[in-house]
Amino acid sequence: MGIADGELTSMALCWRLERRDGAGLALTSHDEALVHSEVTYEATPGMMPASVKRGLGLDPAAGQIDGALSSASLNDVDLSLGRWDGAAMDLSVLDWADAEAEPIRMLGGEIGSVTIDGDSFSADLEGAAARLDEPVCPATSAECRAQFADKSCRVDLAGRAVRAAVTESDGSALTIDQVVDDRYVLGRLRYMSGANCGLATIILSSSGSTIQIRDLPRAPIETGCVVELREGCDKRFQTCVSRFGNAANFRGEPHLPGNDLLTRYPGA
Repeated sequence: MGIADGELTSMALCWRLERRDGAGLALTSHDEALVHSEVTYEATPGMMPASVKRGLGLDPAAGQIDGALSSASLNDVDLSLGRWDGAAMDLSVLDWADAEAEPIRMLGGEIGSVTIDGDSFSADLEGAAARLDEPVCPATSAECRAQFADKSCRVDLAGRAVRAAVTESDGSALTIDQVVDDRYVLGRLRYMSGANCGLATIILSSSGSTIQIRDLPRAPIETGCVVELREGCDKRFQTCVSRFGNAANFRGEPHLPGNDLLTRYPGA
């Protein structure tokens, strides 16, 4: 029996979204708010799945959702700034006429690319099975494959971040109210206030109190905007040993011979 069998159906689509910064949102296609398992789904009748693809094999589930920018929490500013990019997503069907009924899960994964057109938006949904397309084993590399300070790297970030205020901005060049050294090159800059609050980018270079960032700010930066600068790592084994004393957790093969080994001998 299908989920919509019969002359009438009381099924409503429900979405649960959780951004990478921890903010969450629950929406339903029903014309009234629904409460299930202590979660309140906000009524957004204009939001509908344009397509949902599921299969019995290992092909990744995928879909697309179209909707109107009618929710105060899901507006064009947050979408255009990329705050919902990569957000965890769970799509299910809930019987609004039976409060005790368990939801039928249709798709779980992440939000992919988002397109805004006037007062409406379209977002691609990537199922969790899409991760099966990733390489089973990482390729060898002289540089570390871990992300700085993640569970593989294990470097303690205590004392490795500072907060500063932006005094001037010119494109990707920011001037802050304190001097930072080369330890912050390739580190992370995160906006802690202003229109870009919550977004992050990479620090490419530093010169005194001026830093160059990788990504242009998606919204204008106000004078006095607070930013957090976190130290970076160039992923070299020498840096891992001398600066962090973390050789045991280095995720690379710095001593493995490369293709240049063949050119070191005459006649090669």
